[in-house]
Amino acid sequence: MLPTFTELAGAQTPARIDGVSFVASLTGKGTQKKHDYLYWEFHENGGRQAIRQGDWKAIRLQVANNPTGPVELYDLSKDPAESNNVAAKNPEKAEQLGRLMNESHIESPLFPFIRLRE
Repeated sequence: MLPTFTELAGAQTPARIDGVSFVASLTGKGTQKKHDYLYWEFHENGGRQAIRQGDWKAIRLQVANNPTGPVELYDLSKDPAESNNVAAKNPEKAEQLGRLMNESHIESPLFPFIRLRE
């Protein structure tokens, strides 16, 4: 939201903001910029990460115990219910999205991934 508000106000967007202004969509003028991918994480239940790029979605579970663990991969154009993990059939894409997860995660002392007891 911040990049949209700053553009509307004619102000400079602060550095290190990963948001994208959607003024073009609001006004119908110009071309709307899009993110190359979307990343999110959840810290409960041992931590989970997900990333979506186009029709591809990758998920990593139990991140607190295994931050570079295996990635599940789904082709949402063919499997919107995410019921068929195709990581073994698409190892390059799974590896690429796993790297993007690693690059996107920012450690936080306020919101660390909590290790589950075994």
